[in-house]
Amino acid sequence: MDRVTVTDPHVPSSDDEELLGAELPSVVSQQTDPERIARMTAELEMGFERMRGTAKGVSIFGSARTPEGAPDYALAREVGARLGEAGFTVITGGGPGIMEAGNRGAQEAGGRSVGLNIELEFEQEGNPYQDVALEFHYFFTRKVMFVRYANAFVVFPGGFGTLDELFEALVLIQTHKVRHFPVLLVGSQFWSGLVDWVGAQLAARGLISPEDLDLFRVTDDPQEIVAVCAQAAAEQGA
Repeated sequence: MDRVTVTDPHVPSSDDEELLGAELPSVVSQQTDPERIARMTAELEMGFERMRGTAKGVSIFGSARTPEGAPDYALAREVGARLGEAGFTVITGGGPGIMEAGNRGAQEAGGRSVGLNIELEFEQEGNPYQDVALEFHYFFTRKVMFVRYANAFVVFPGGFGTLDELFEALVLIQTHKVRHFPVLLVGSQFWSGLVDWVGAQLAARGLISPEDLDLFRVTDDPQEIVAVCAQAAAEQGA
């Protein structure tokens, strides 16, 4: 058998890579475990402090690559505005594209606009429409904020990051970690293939329960989005 040669260790490009690759010879460890834990704790404390008092929030997700002139951008901007007018804090990942549109709409409508920015090797720069801009090094600490301070998720077309947030929310609802928590998929044409697959493969094979198909709703109507979010906030006591 040929001997496998480990490549030269490289310096990790992010704190997530440093953390997750800490036991691998191919990644240079730059912190001790106590130092990592202290940084995670500090990041959670920062998020809790900056977000304190956010009782009515909606997290908006979608692609960072959606250009300003796209219909999805315009719709996300409108949704952000209507949510802001209804008294919700609009929470996004703080980047461009759909995130920018949601923050922009909320800010233009006089609502509170929050961005949960993440340190990335490429792609993301903070958008200029954030009233409150938080900076995170770890994805998992950032994810806590998206759920803890939101009454609902509004999910526009996006890539792996968007799908990650979508399915994590569905798991939390399915396992009763959160309750009365709507997940609204905006863009019926975009989501139709995934919704059909979930029904034809996951539900039909018994991999999820039939009632799990009711954990999300597809809509293109901003008025419906605000109404569902308002009802969820009321049920949650916000």
